[in-house]
Formats: sequence, structure tokens, C-alpha cells
Amino acid sequence: MRTQALFIGLMSGTSMDGVDGVLADFDDASGPACVRASASRPFPPALHAELLALNAPGDNELHRAALAANALVRIYAQVVADLLASSQLQAHDVTAIGAHGQTVRHRPQAFDGTGYTLQLNQPALLAELCGIDVVADFRSRDVAAGGQGAPLVPPFHRAAFGHASQVRAVLNIGGISNITLLPSAQTSTEAPLIGFDCGPGNALMDAWCQLHTGAAFDNRGQWGATGAVDTGLLAAMQDDAFFAKPPPKSTGRDLFNMPWLHQRLQGFEELAAKDVQATLTQLTAWACARALQWGPQAYEMLIVCGGGAHNDGLMQRLQTAIGSTQLCSSADVGVSPTEVEALAFAWLAQQTVMRKAASLPSVTGAQGTRILGAVYPA
Repeated sequence: MRTQALFIGLMSGTSMDGVDGVLADFDDASGPACVRASASRPFPPALHAELLALNAPGDNELHRAALAANALVRIYAQVVADLLASSQLQAHDVTAIGAHGQTVRHRPQAFDGTGYTLQLNQPALLAELCGIDVVADFRSRDVAAGGQGAPLVPPFHRAAFGHASQVRAVLNIGGISNITLLPSAQTSTEAPLIGFDCGPGNALMDAWCQLHTGAAFDNRGQWGATGAVDTGLLAAMQDDAFFAKPPPKSTGRDLFNMPWLHQRLQGFEELAAKDVQATLTQLTAWACARALQWGPQAYEMLIVCGGGAHNDGLMQRLQTAIGSTQLCSSADVGVSPTEVEALAFAWLAQQTVMRKAASLPSVTGAQGTRILGAVYPA
């Protein structure tokens, strides 16, 4: 087997429901990567609650964050063990693990002009547990260079989903949604790659569903489909300044959280919970569709990945919002929706190991391209 071919990517995203992992083979001539194995593990309820709580100021945060990072990495290590076992490989067969960590604060360019982004992680512990080099801390170098540090996946989206003649966009709907506007190969010299966060994805819908039904998420959007969109509440939510801000831009649970929602629900207290859910679903669809308008061209296909791809109600509203643009799941073009983000961080780890720049100023607004990530040798 050739060197620098096998990488593991681990992702625990803004939905905060667990860890997805893939074992990727970058020695496949048929495409940018071949997924050799995939695995996932849910978060135990206590860890899920703690990670969610650490998105907001609280008591004894440093101590709690350190222990939460250790617990998170132990789940990472379990996913790595699952991947190795299912592929019948040993640790020494894998070049490196790309481990993003769990974002709990994201405030680039704030406060002192540089700001910060914070992902809970313990890559040194992961290297000890797995016996594999670990690449982590992907965002901070871009922030140091004056960028948003997010989204990081557009260059991978280009490698995985770019098309020679068709103009495509790639939409990831996790807790927060982000989009990549891909020029076709025929127009790539004139049109830059653009990527940015659209706004809320599943975060608000999941939180509202948990509060009123006890379920962690609205399965296939069935509950939201029983409600009706309230145009007044929708307008109140659409009025947030983030939506009108031009890219580069990024956001997180720092902004789109339950206090944000409760503030906009003032005056709408009599609405049925299912109607609020329907309105939140429409907000996500609207924000994602609106993001296409920032591109310099019309888009022929919108490829959706992330957990939101499984929300039938959301996908139906999104198709209505984008009109004649073809809507499809990333599964239709070769990658499972739940594997795309993990695969992206396997790819980013490979770029780091090969000392290749993996950030784009047109996406993050940084001063230039940078090699991302820090390496923790096994």
C-alpha cells in the first residue's frame, strides 16, 4: 500500500448528537477518496448535556471543558477502533487521524480584532489511545490570519463534488448550515469558490422538538409537517442581521440558540408548538435557499449532506424555495450524507501531512492561504 493513502476523519458537529468517522483511501484513481469503512457512536446523555451547556457561560468552565474533552476523545477512540476492526487494519496502516473536536465557542474577529474559535479536543490523548498520528486544531491558523476559520470544507467539496460542466452548490445541514458555491470547471478561472455559513440548520428545530416532544429531533420532519408556518414569527426571525451580512461569514450556537429563539417568540406565545416547529423548518429552508443568491451565477444542482438531508419536510420546503434548481442528496453523487463531514476532515488531515494549504481567502476572508492543523505524533 502506498504511503499517505489511508486517513481517518472524525466529526462531531454542531448537532451535537455523536461522532461520525470514516476510513478514507486517497489512493483511489476513480475519485478524490474512497470510503473504506464508516462508523458512528452517539453521545451519552450526560456528555451531550455538558457539551451543550458549555456553549454558554457557566460555572467552573475550564475544569468542566477539560473533562468533557477527555470524554469526547474516548468516544473518538472507540470510533477509530470500530473503523480498524471493520476494515481489518492495524493502527500502523493509517497515516493520520483528522479530529476536528467539538466547537463550543466561535467568535472570529471579535473583541480584539482577531477573536477566537474554540473546539474541545484532546488530540494528545487520542494519539496515546489509538497509536496513530493525530491532526487537530484546524481552524485557529485561519483565524490568526484574519479569517473566519469557517467553513473549512469548501475546498473538499470542490474536490469531491465539482463537475466539469454543471454548476453546483453543496449544502451541509448540521446544527448550523453552510454552503459551498462551486463554479464549473469551464468557468473556474472567472468565478471564485465561495463558501459560508447560511444560519441555523437543525439546531433550533432539534432544541424545540426536544423541549416539546422529548424526542432528540423531528424524525423526517413529521412533527413540523403537522404545523403551519406563521409569517409574523418567520419575519421576526428573518430580521436578524446575520442573514443580510455578505460573506465571508460564519456563525454557531453562540448566536442561534434557545435564548435567541425565545426572544423572537415574544408576542407569539399563543402559537402552537407544532406551528413554531413548522416556522423553524421554513426559516432553515429560506436561509439555505437565500445563500444561493450570493453566487455570481445560476446553480443547476444543490447537493445536500448532513443530518438535514434526512428531514423530508425540510427538503420539500427547500425544493420549493430553490425553484428549478435540482435538489439531491449527496448519496446520489456517491457519498452518504452522514459521511461527508468526516471525510472532509480526513482530507484536511491529508493536506496537513502533505504540507498543502487547505484554506481559501475567498471563503474565510483570511490574508492568504494557510496550512491548517497541528500534528500530534503517535
